[in-house]
Amino acid sequence: MIRAEFYEKKGLLTGFKFSGHSGYANAGEDVACAAVSSAVQLTANILDELGCSPDVKVGDNVIECICGNGGDVPSGVLNVLKQHFEAILEEFPNTIKIIISEV
Repeated sequence: MIRAEFYEKKGLLTGFKFSGHSGYANAGEDVACAAVSSAVQLTANILDELGCSPDVKVGDNVIECICGNGGDVPSGVLNVLKQHFEAILEEFPNTIKIIISEV
C-alpha cells in the first residue's frame, strides 16, 4: 500500500511524503502506482513553476516535498493532489493510505 502523508500547518497543506507500492499489480505493470507517481511529479513541477520553492527529496521508494513559504497557493495545489489520490483510491481500493499530519 502507498502511504500518502500530507503535512498540514494551521489548516493549510504545506507538503507531502509518499512511500511504498500500491500492490495492485507487479512493479512496472501497476497502473495505480503509475498514476500516483505521475501526479506527484506533476505536482512538484507545478509548485516549482508557481514560485512556491518546493524542497523535494527523493530516496529509494520515497519522495518528500515541502513548501517552505506555505500559503494558499501551495495548499490549493496540494489539496488537488489529495483529491486526485482519493479518486485513485475509489477506483483502486486498498492501494493508498492517506494521512494528514499536523506539523
